[in-house]
Amino acid sequence: MDKVQLLGVMVHPVTLEEAVERIEKWVWEGSGGCRYVVTPNLDHAVLLKERGDLREAYRDAALVIADGMPMVWASRLTGIALKERVAGSDLVPALLDRPGRTRKLRVFLLGAAPGVADRAAENIHRRYPNVHVTGTYAPELGFEQRPHENAEIVQRINEAEPDLLVVGLGAPKQELWIHKNAPALQTRAAICAGATIDFMAGHRQRAPRWMQRTGTEWLYRALSEPRRLIPRYAKDAYHLPALLLHDWKASRG
Repeated sequence: MDKVQLLGVMVHPVTLEEAVERIEKWVWEGSGGCRYVVTPNLDHAVLLKERGDLREAYRDAALVIADGMPMVWASRLTGIALKERVAGSDLVPALLDRPGRTRKLRVFLLGAAPGVADRAAENIHRRYPNVHVTGTYAPELGFEQRPHENAEIVQRINEAEPDLLVVGLGAPKQELWIHKNAPALQTRAAICAGATIDFMAGHRQRAPRWMQRTGTEWLYRALSEPRRLIPRYAKDAYHLPALLLHDWKASRG
């Protein structure tokens, strides 16, 4: 599938339904290792300018979907046909809620604070009867720097035999971790899903639907976690005009 450039990121211009169909095909028909999905937003676009290791992780991703209204705005500015925003926190529930399965989808939840993924698993089992969470794990801070612990996590996931791995470690940790460990994982698909596990556990609340549609979800999140997110969003806003200008020039070159 061809990619398009938005805010300097090469993304697949797919709808939510198209993304779900593609991942389902990997899960039920795929072979050849773990394919993974990344979900860039404006913050990722800024990080990609600064980090070569993250660019490598994005280069090897099987699906790159636009999770962020600034990317939708950039597509309108440049005339690129981006069909819609596809948030990771919408993609995972859409996969879990897929009708017509002949067997249960086996899922592993990696990330979030201790106990949060377990609550998410309880909610998933209650809401989605055709899904079975085969395991959860909340790594300790700095785990990615300890090779032995990473090997144990990979073994834990493989022993649980999931069809789908949901990685909620935050960016860029989740993208770097899956890029490094995908060759050793026996699951067929993985999604770097940010705070999705927290949302599914009820540990955090998403913005109201009208804010999601109007591109103001960032404001809701900033007010919910001001000390963590306001500095990040201020940095991203500083870089946004240059990223938009770069896309605009590229579209006319």
